[in-house]
Amino acid sequence: MAVDSTLPSPLGVPACEKDDKALQFIEEMTKNVDSVQERVLGEILGRNAKTEYLKRFQLNGATDRETFKSKIPVVAYEDLQPDIQRIANGDQSPILSAHPISEFLTSSGTSAGERKLMPTIHEELDRRQLLYSLLMPVMNLYVPGLDKGKGLYFLFVKAETKTPGGLLARPVLTSYYKSDHFKTRPYDPFNVYTSPDEAILCADSFQSMYSQMLCGLIMREEVLRVGAVFASGLLRAIHFLQINWKQLAQDIATGTLNPKITDASIRECMSKILKPNPELAEFITNQCSEENWERIITRIWPNTKYLDVIVTGAMAQYIPTLEYYSGGLPMACTMYASSECYFGLNLKPMCKPSEVSYTIMPNMAYFEFLPHESSTSVLSRDSPPLLVDLADVEVGKEYELIITTYAGLCRYRVGDILRVTGFHDAAPQFRFIRRKNVLLSIESDKTDEAELQKAIENASVLLKEFNTSVVEYTSYADTKQIPGHYVIYWELLIKDPSNAPTDEVLNQCCLKMEESLNSVYRQSRVADNSIGPLEIRVVKNGTFEELMDYAISRGASINQYKVPRCVSFTPIMELLDSRVVSKHFSPALPHWTPERRR
Repeated sequence: MAVDSTLPSPLGVPACEKDDKALQFIEEMTKNVDSVQERVLGEILGRNAKTEYLKRFQLNGATDRETFKSKIPVVAYEDLQPDIQRIANGDQSPILSAHPISEFLTSSGTSAGERKLMPTIHEELDRRQLLYSLLMPVMNLYVPGLDKGKGLYFLFVKAETKTPGGLLARPVLTSYYKSDHFKTRPYDPFNVYTSPDEAILCADSFQSMYSQMLCGLIMREEVLRVGAVFASGLLRAIHFLQINWKQLAQDIATGTLNPKITDASIRECMSKILKPNPELAEFITNQCSEENWERIITRIWPNTKYLDVIVTGAMAQYIPTLEYYSGGLPMACTMYASSECYFGLNLKPMCKPSEVSYTIMPNMAYFEFLPHESSTSVLSRDSPPLLVDLADVEVGKEYELIITTYAGLCRYRVGDILRVTGFHDAAPQFRFIRRKNVLLSIESDKTDEAELQKAIENASVLLKEFNTSVVEYTSYADTKQIPGHYVIYWELLIKDPSNAPTDEVLNQCCLKMEESLNSVYRQSRVADNSIGPLEIRVVKNGTFEELMDYAISRGASINQYKVPRCVSFTPIMELLDSRVVSKHFSPALPHWTPERRR
């Protein structure tokens, strides 16, 4: 049975009956946005009526929007932290949610240098699974035949820890991959991966990547799509292949697994997959030994129809490199999600990266929107902001996303800035613009201006004995090489040139900065190897004056000019790089453990 093409806004003709139900569900949700949102808020407030949090603001069991908006404040993570800490410490009373908190999802955003802890409840897995189940029915409208092959997806679990009260704290995808929803998922011909679960669930990132890459190479003819969560993750996989192809080819030639792979479950499952294939090994050797790696993805996986990666927001910086390695394959951004909540999906997944818009599904949570021009003002109980409902946002305007979730977050500021690009039925579609206040980002790390400033202040202490100070600085995320790394430009005031800081001291300044950055950055450096050593480039005296002159020549006001703390405009980068007198790199890894600072 096909979706009737005479409907006012049909998505298209489904590939199978299961897809038909999914597409009809999307249509039902997007046509009835406001009534679904009203029902969702009523359910959330009804079930959580007796929680300490809602009682604190005298909601008195009310479930209507008007009372909710007049009594419940808009909050940031820091406002909820005392309540979250009580739950983490073992308090099982209904503080935020009437349902028991099943675990904490650790956000890539940080508070006081540590990952934010987002409380979740068991049924949220069902909601996340529901959104996942809608992705392929939409993709099948645009790319036929995906049931005839496999997806080469590089998926990983990350370190998890326990709170003092014994609850697990881990990233949302680690939680999902370790859940029965993923491990015991029913067979779906449209969702077959080359990577065995044993490889995905291996906590050792080298063994996991190695075995996933090996399986992808063995099944190269079957691969119809290649992906990772973020664009940076897929580039890391290509870089891994550049480093390890000789050993991978040897494993394929001989049918024996690299002895560095010690995980027993991986060795057992690979024994069924890996057989001697000298012809394939020779092919891989011929391709990978070439100096030119342009189109390497389509050369090794010739039937690839698209890349499945997030290339919006900070990930957009990787688009040119992915185009180079893939020969310009389409890049599909399929869904929009965070640790706090899964939001929605892209109903036109094969559009250009610059045109990606996400349709928020109104059943996932209760959504409100703070007009961006007012999101910079201080929000208080005395001057509550006027928030706009999901059905009432206006095309062309930018908003900060505010969510109320089944797990107990109420009017919580996610920190994402979104622009309304249009509607599907009655459901608005949003383009992700940026994270609020994020200055530097290579992968899941997010470093803001205050944090960068603090890191520079800490590193500057090492310059004091040389009577030297940092007079000006700026930064950028260098993603030309894999892994990317932070570059900090310093202009120094050296009062005694005969006692200038040595190269070794400036290298230590790099490490001191890294030690000062948040735990997500340090984990990316230490455990994930997804960020390279921080670099300081010392520039000639007067460089930042030249930078100001350049900005003024382009129309900036001399009275309002501020040194940009992060740069990406090519002429400015060229100016800075032409004035570099020395380069310095962090000589060691910063300290990081999975345990949270107490």
